[in-house]
Amino acid sequence: MSAEPDKNFRLEQACASDDSIQQVHAQLRNAKPVKAGHYPFLPLGLLGLMCTAIFLSSTYLVHYSIRFDPLVYNDHASREAPGALKVAVATPRDLGKRVFSNTCITCHQANGMGVPGAFPPLAGSDWAQGPEERVIRIVLLGLNGPIKVSGTDFNSAMAPLGSVLKDDQIAHALTYVRSEWGNKAPEVKPETVTKIRAELAGRTAPWTAEELLKIGN
Repeated sequence: MSAEPDKNFRLEQACASDDSIQQVHAQLRNAKPVKAGHYPFLPLGLLGLMCTAIFLSSTYLVHYSIRFDPLVYNDHASREAPGALKVAVATPRDLGKRVFSNTCITCHQANGMGVPGAFPPLAGSDWAQGPEERVIRIVLLGLNGPIKVSGTDFNSAMAPLGSVLKDDQIAHALTYVRSEWGNKAPEVKPETVTKIRAELAGRTAPWTAEELLKIGN
């Protein structure tokens, strides 16, 4: 058998391969290459739309979300911030106890029983629960001389505290004294202390029990 036909077949196959390669190269030369650093318009447009949507959504939430406050969206939500400390509001009586502890406790004692034979008791005292015009005057200018308290005689002196305590401090302290240890007397208002202090502007001498008994009757 002759080998000539097989040789021609291989040559034609080689030529066909060369022609195919040349055609592919021609197509590649005619195609416009993508420039380095540039991207197709469509992906960039989609990316821009997404960024715009995110920006507008964030702006809306900042202005209209009210920080997702549960007090706005839930009428039954707790009005206290999570973990917030509850601040107790001090009453006039509470404030008066502080003043008493800092100023009066040495003579009248924490139990309000005073010092026997020296300082009269405040617990159950007819003076402490008497007219506020009297006790305010005692605190402002002091008391000197004999006095009968709850049936017991005392003869000592109480220092004036008008120059040491403010009107509201005096009112609060008396409110505490008049409602502690079983005492049941009305609250003393700071404006009442202010009024009486103004009336006593020209006086500096301490009171006597006799003078005070004429007041508030």
